[in-house]
Amino acid sequence: MIPLARHFSWRSGHHTDLLIDGRHFFPDMLQAIEQAQDYVLLEVYLAASGRLMDCWVDALITAAARGVRVCVLLDGFGAASVNHADRQKLVKAGVRLNWFNPLHWRKLSRNLMRDHRKLLLVDGHTAWIGGFGLTNAFDGADHGWHEVVLKIMGPCVGDWQSLFWHTWHQARGRALSLPACQQQAVWAGGVEGRVVHGQGLYLHAIKWSLIRRINQAQRRIWLATPYFVPTYTLRKALRRAALRGVEVHLLLPGPITDHPPVRHAGRRFYNTLLQAGVRIYEYQPRFIHAKVSLCDDWVSIGSCNFDHWGMHWNLEANQEVESEALARRVVAWFESAREQSLWLDRRLWRQRPRLQRIKEYFWGMVDALVQRLR
Repeated sequence: MIPLARHFSWRSGHHTDLLIDGRHFFPDMLQAIEQAQDYVLLEVYLAASGRLMDCWVDALITAAARGVRVCVLLDGFGAASVNHADRQKLVKAGVRLNWFNPLHWRKLSRNLMRDHRKLLLVDGHTAWIGGFGLTNAFDGADHGWHEVVLKIMGPCVGDWQSLFWHTWHQARGRALSLPACQQQAVWAGGVEGRVVHGQGLYLHAIKWSLIRRINQAQRRIWLATPYFVPTYTLRKALRRAALRGVEVHLLLPGPITDHPPVRHAGRRFYNTLLQAGVRIYEYQPRFIHAKVSLCDDWVSIGSCNFDHWGMHWNLEANQEVESEALARRVVAWFESAREQSLWLDRRLWRQRPRLQRIKEYFWGMVDALVQRLR
């Protein structure tokens, strides 16, 4: 199998749309599957049987029944809660179901490598990228996870298809032949974009692309991530940007999170960031699972959390876009979320209770130990 470069080339001619929460992006995705004529490619990390999965199983089966090639790539750990009945339904309907790195006791540390990417691609002309999963938590209800998905049409869709094909065969799926993406998908006057991906600590072009953009930023930086345990290099870049006068904003989970220890471990870095002038907001209404980066008019949306675990073990992929219009929409989303967040300043942070400080120290030590795993 021919290895992929860590990122694809910048390409022009894209149309993009920002979709907020499952009540907006899932109907759009399911409608595209309903209208698919040739093939549907779905790659998801987190999936579980339930009311949302039922909708997707029905849509995929219906597409396969009318002759559409349906290829589904699920992670062997993240999608372990998809029950046997749903798996059999898909396979019997002719859906090609492939599993990335199924868990096995003989694999030991190799079990830690996970396919964390999220992608829906239809007929070679449209792709949806973000942090979405197929569990009830993403269904768009008021108490569900707050999520962002980027819909893109244009030449980068072909790069996403190539990346899917490569990961499919890496997961030892049966031979998969796909046609070239439609040339008419190039949008006149469209924006520039690039697909960037990574696997493991030494292959993370996503991380270095973000750090380079932070170092070049002149006006504003916004980052949203559900699991903020940043590397030293990323923390240093954020501090330096704030010290040279760039507005640096972090939108992070508040008390509602699916992994409280990760939140405690990441909060140990707040003090030095706040001292440098970084502005930190903790989202209050529900768990914010969005993975969005913005530096001036550069936007990156995808699966990468920029945490130690993802950098060490996961397959990740993001869509980068240079667009003033998209940047305005992303900033508007950030500012709307900020209104529902607790804005931490140095005074408020110094007043946090002792128990919270103990949690930060303890889980910080655990995080340091986890980083030693190879």
